[in-house]
Amino acid sequence: MLLITGITGHSGRYFLQELIRNDYQGKIRFIVRNTSDLSLIEKSNLNYEIATGDLNDEEFLKTCLKDVDTIFHIVNIRYTLKIVKLAVLYNIKRIICVHTTGIYSKYRMASQEYVQIEDELKKIVERENIKLTILRPTMIYGDLCDHNMSKFIKMIDTFRIFPVINHGKCLIQPVNARDLGKAYYSVLMSDSNNLKSEYNLSGDKPISMIDAFKLISENLNKKTIFINCPLGLGVFLAKCLKIATFGKIDYVEKVLRMAEDRDFSHFDAKEDFNYLPEPFAVGIAREVKQYRNRENT
Repeated sequence: MLLITGITGHSGRYFLQELIRNDYQGKIRFIVRNTSDLSLIEKSNLNYEIATGDLNDEEFLKTCLKDVDTIFHIVNIRYTLKIVKLAVLYNIKRIICVHTTGIYSKYRMASQEYVQIEDELKKIVERENIKLTILRPTMIYGDLCDHNMSKFIKMIDTFRIFPVINHGKCLIQPVNARDLGKAYYSVLMSDSNNLKSEYNLSGDKPISMIDAFKLISENLNKKTIFINCPLGLGVFLAKCLKIATFGKIDYVEKVLRMAEDRDFSHFDAKEDFNYLPEPFAVGIAREVKQYRNRENT
């Protein structure tokens, strides 16, 4: 049996669509919350069962792991160790985890926790002889439910003058959730013996932050004036906002990373399971169109 977490999330929904489109025949157990939208699952012809509960509940997780031979964990890197440690008790030998390229950040606040999780994870799987595949998406976008480009779309639509950190020169490589869904399915259906232990899942090509913003502005048919905001000033303002809101709004790390290149090669994924993500210009045009349609209704 295949156990999947995070199937109703952003990239998870596209993974579900791939399972349906390819008529996946294996038995699946989906772990969901009681607030999850199950409509797409319920309309499918998949051989599935639903486990509703909290991943923080160890007893619940134990019941979910019974009769499972493969785990596909999407929902959050912070649950990985808990799931894997329990998987050892049930002799589960294949685990696929969706983590993040945030692990490569030079800022310790962004990467330290991820590094510690993966270091411990690798020790466990090596000791227990588990086939582990870690997938690391870059900035995920593609629909208005994302937490990245959708915010920039709204801000650029709202403000005629838009500040960018360090002239917007830093490189990003956003990946569309649709491409992730296809990649997840390809990895699942690949022989684990022919896969590497980790893959970066980035977008088609790197693009500067300012060029990404200009594409959004063009698709919105807006004339946006982009002005430079030095990194030091941006960090200072973010810290002031954090203090003023008693820590409730903390954008310090996000501002710092706006000046950090976040482009990563997906060469291994292309070679091993034919990963071919679409160009950012295509994906962002689709998302802006969704935004404009929603604003006009």
